[in-house]
Amino acid sequence: MRTFTDRVAVVTGAASGIGRALAAELAGRGCHLALVDRDAAGLAAVATSVAAGGRRVSTHVVDVADRGAMQALPDEVVAAHGAVHLLVNNAGVGLDGTFETLPLDDVEWLLGVNLWGVIHGCAFFLPHLRRAPEAHIVNLSSVFGLAGMPENSIYSASKFAVRGLSESLWVELADAGVGVTCVHPGGVKTNIARSARLRDEGRRSAVVAEFDRVARMTPETAAAHIVAAVERGSPRVLLGPETYLIDWGKRLAPVLAQRVIAWLYFRLGPATR
Repeated sequence: MRTFTDRVAVVTGAASGIGRALAAELAGRGCHLALVDRDAAGLAAVATSVAAGGRRVSTHVVDVADRGAMQALPDEVVAAHGAVHLLVNNAGVGLDGTFETLPLDDVEWLLGVNLWGVIHGCAFFLPHLRRAPEAHIVNLSSVFGLAGMPENSIYSASKFAVRGLSESLWVELADAGVGVTCVHPGGVKTNIARSARLRDEGRRSAVVAEFDRVARMTPETAAAHIVAAVERGSPRVLLGPETYLIDWGKRLAPVLAQRVIAWLYFRLGPATR
């Protein structure tokens, strides 16, 4: 996208973390915003903050996993703003545990948000994006969308799927004036570990502490990199040195890289497992 001034951006998962930071970054670039989340109070706080800069802001309390609600959302956004130029499928949740220990209800919950939420966003907003003079889709994958990680099998599966969807859309929409960027964050300081579903609630403090230890990048820094990638038209963006390390490891020696992940997993022992 050549300009963000007076463009309309839809951001899911906008009440906290990267979504909240993206709302602020895009507002600072001149975007009007349609903010989407299940957290009504969080949305209201973000809306108040970004609207102070003179941007037009609407809030939409929607579960991205809800097909009917997502199908109705584009018309609500267009009614409020007149158009849609940028869609950011950012909403995401976490699920911790080995594959054999995960209840299928929890698996469906995660896939509903992390995968179906992205599919819903792309499917229902694309007709409106195609009408814009220039438009862009941003899909949030993960470093776990580059390598399968133990105790995150379904999370990794969802993020690999988002990556595949994004790469396919990038090709399919290449001549339609709709760009696509897939984002692979590494350790970004968000609340995803605190809100994740765990197989053992007694492990939550250890899981959160470990996440906080490795999460070095602020959401604001992540948001700035993402918006810059949209401006450049980049098909993907990697966030954090660990993401580059894993990406290159999987490119150069995919089997060896997975063996290293397995060695580290078992060497760390039960303190983090």
